[in-house]
Amino acid sequence: MLLDNAGWRRFFDAFEREAWRFEAQPTYTMPKEQDNVARFLRGEAKPCDHNARWHERVRGYVESGKHIGRVRIVRRPLTDYQRYQFAWGIPGNIAAGEDIRVLDVTREEYGLPLSGRDWWMFDDSRIAHLDFRPDGIQISREAYEGDSSPYREWKRIALEHAVPFEEYVLSNQLR
Repeated sequence: MLLDNAGWRRFFDAFEREAWRFEAQPTYTMPKEQDNVARFLRGEAKPCDHNARWHERVRGYVESGKHIGRVRIVRRPLTDYQRYQFAWGIPGNIAAGEDIRVLDVTREEYGLPLSGRDWWMFDDSRIAHLDFRPDGIQISREAYEGDSSPYREWKRIALEHAVPFEEYVLSNQLR
């Protein structure tokens, strides 16, 4: 079932314990972000309200006892978008309460589904696929109706091999 904007919000917000994302795109081309990506690439300062709506949502989830996290898949060298995400996006998300880890698959893929599809898993049972064009533009969100056990296993593998964001940044001298 395809999830339009309102349907996606309802599907997302229905989780009771945990929302977790497998984030594998090298670049996301989201219209609302393009000005900020360009500012970052020009070396400008990050706006003080950058990603404020997401941070507010994350804080609300965490304050209500829910957990939200993700594993960010990367290959070296990082893309311009990933550098933007690491500098402007992820630190604020973590400060808001999101658990973000990085899995570098430059040398090994760990048996993960690295086909270009991102997905969210809610409460270890409900899955939503996020589909993108090769240029990073999202083309659909779809509720997955099949067996969630492979996704739980992929999540386990990703978390086993990923490192906390700050550890990844420090060990790779990205600051």
